[in-house]
Amino acid sequence: MSKQHSTAQPPVNPIVLGKMGSAYGIRGWLRVFSSTEDAESIFDYQPWFIQKGSQWQPVELESWRYHNQDLIIKLKGVDDRDMANQFTNNEIMVDASCLPELEDGDYYWKDLMGCQVVTQQGYNLGKVTDMMETGSNDVLVIKANLKDAFGIKERLVPFLDGQVIKKVDLATRTIEVDWDPGF
Repeated sequence: MSKQHSTAQPPVNPIVLGKMGSAYGIRGWLRVFSSTEDAESIFDYQPWFIQKGSQWQPVELESWRYHNQDLIIKLKGVDDRDMANQFTNNEIMVDASCLPELEDGDYYWKDLMGCQVVTQQGYNLGKVTDMMETGSNDVLVIKANLKDAFGIKERLVPFLDGQVIKKVDLATRTIEVDWDPGF
């Protein structure tokens, strides 16, 4: 009987799926914050990696469950609060190849970060710095350019495909929108 070693390859194209929070209880459980659309989807993508210094370190999930509104996880080999605390604030990453192919009109948030947002009339609204989830739709958080003609520092533009979002071009990192620059 030869023992199979899991040789998890460090991610070539790492994507952050969430973050580990504070320790929960005394048996090595941790809160976890998922940035996947359905919080539980974070568990569909394995193996997970974290970065310790400049080193990639695979982490193996032993178990997870809900506690009130929080998701909590138990990592293999992490059996007490002190060990769990060492993982607090570590980002959970997977290789992009683990993620499913998206259908047209769907984008990963990470792909939209840093894109320039331009109106159909050619006015540059600024750069996407964040995404927010609201009940009905996602919202682009756009940091306006320093010399914004409207004196606006930040714009919130709903990510409504077809209605507001006219074209997403990831090759040129541009999002064309139907939006009044005065907002």
